[in-house]
Amino acid sequence: MSRKSHHVVHDPNGGWNVKKGGGERAIKHFDEKKSAVDAARIISQNQQSELYIHGMNGQIQQKDSHGNDPFPPPG
Repeated sequence: MSRKSHHVVHDPNGGWNVKKGGGERAIKHFDEKKSAVDAARIISQNQQSELYIHGMNGQIQQKDSHGNDPFPPPG
């Protein structure tokens, strides 16, 4: 089963995009990364998906799970 995911990625033309995992097109575009992350977090929570936040170089800087976390913390 593939997991749903959303990504915040740098747009080469400037700004930041929120994309659905595996998607080519941005579902939202923002001038500032913080705005993109805030919006992506709401989308991810609503759709119970994984959220990946990428840096300018494309590497994943942070990952949040808003759904069926395969490794929930004990307790």
